[in-house]
Amino acid sequence: MHEHPPPERRPFTSLSVKLIAVIVLVVILVEIPVYLPSLASYRASWLDDRLRVGGVAVRVFDTVPDIMDLPSDISDPLLQAAGAIAIVYRHQGQSELIALDASTMPSETVLAETRGQNPLSQIVAALDTLINGGDRTIRIVGEPPGAGGTIVEVVMPEAPLRADMLVYSRNILLLSLVITALAAIVLFVFAERLLIGPIRRLSARVIAFRTSPEAVASLPEVKRNDELGVLERELNDMQADIYAMLRQRRHLAELGLAVAKINHDLRNMLTSAQLLSDQVATLDDPKVNRIAPRLVATLDRATAFAQTVIDYGRQREAPSRPQPVDLRALGTEAATAAGLMGHPEIAFDNTVPDDTVLKVDPDQFSRVLTNLMKNAREALELAEPNGEAMVRLAFDDQGDTVRIVVSDNGPGLPQKAKDNLFVAFEGSVRAGGTGLGLAIARELTEANGGTISLVEEGKGATFVLSFPADRLV
Repeated sequence: MHEHPPPERRPFTSLSVKLIAVIVLVVILVEIPVYLPSLASYRASWLDDRLRVGGVAVRVFDTVPDIMDLPSDISDPLLQAAGAIAIVYRHQGQSELIALDASTMPSETVLAETRGQNPLSQIVAALDTLINGGDRTIRIVGEPPGAGGTIVEVVMPEAPLRADMLVYSRNILLLSLVITALAAIVLFVFAERLLIGPIRRLSARVIAFRTSPEAVASLPEVKRNDELGVLERELNDMQADIYAMLRQRRHLAELGLAVAKINHDLRNMLTSAQLLSDQVATLDDPKVNRIAPRLVATLDRATAFAQTVIDYGRQREAPSRPQPVDLRALGTEAATAAGLMGHPEIAFDNTVPDDTVLKVDPDQFSRVLTNLMKNAREALELAEPNGEAMVRLAFDDQGDTVRIVVSDNGPGLPQKAKDNLFVAFEGSVRAGGTGLGLAIARELTEANGGTISLVEEGKGATFVLSFPADRLV
């Protein structure tokens, strides 16, 4: 297992900080379409106020018979109250001008029309005042309330309007910041409780499990039913499965070490027995001469098998060495090794044609057939068969594939064994079994280029070994 350093915690990279930043950005983006119409409305109200003051001044001027004789101590306070340089009003086709000082009248003014303005033009005018205003003079044109059709123009500096709009914008900004802060705090607390906190705990559990997967503490109970609840529940199941798998692997490693030690001594015993069998084979006894070759071959195979167990423990499983093999004869030898030949209660039926030659590793394929037949024999010995107890070996040429079928008429495999088929220490049927036979059979079959499967064909258990047609000689 590769050791990875824990992730470096950098500021502004945590999920909490990113969430707050997103909330602030969203609130600001939402405030922009609210701020612009609000600013335009503020500017329009400001202009209307100045126009209303100008209308009051006009009504005062109308009370004077000759406006030209209006003393400056009356006109100037009215103009100053409106913040205007001059006021022009038109009524019944006549125009009148009242100014603080005619010599200070500007040559250029910016029109600020208050009549018939749509929202978009008001927003554009407000942005123009906010960005370009300051040193300009504006001419506010409109009809004040109660003016009776009189059009009033108020000429005044734009700087006061811009200054008030800046103050208004600052207040809007402060209010937006307060709203943003409150929204961020509320949403952060909500997200911390329902999202960020659980994710942080899940991350800590994953890091702890990666650091020490065999030190799993009691898994917490999950009460949530949302996506995070499903994730946490699945994480619990995954940790429990991996923990069980690691425990099984540790037990297998310990078992493998013990088997290797036992197998080492067993190989020495088999070597001694092989030497004795060689001596027995030299005796001049017809019965001994008939049995001795089979005994010698069995001991040779057992010694070779003991060596393969040691090689497997060293992760040096010998590769298959395919060669032409008489399948019928190999099946008979496997049945003898599985205890079927001469069995008092179980018959063995070898229906493989005499001329069937298959290109496989003879030792490995003999182990496959022996394991399958031995399992069939043990199943028939433990349960009542369906009729006469029998194990059958058959061959089927299907053109593109060839099939070797090992079947029995026993009780068949229970569902638990089917669910863990070919899994060591899980797929055993009888008490005390290891399930290694089927696991070894699949491994050796695949090493020889074939596949093995359980086929549901009537009662009993039927295993099919499938090989490409080119393996048939």
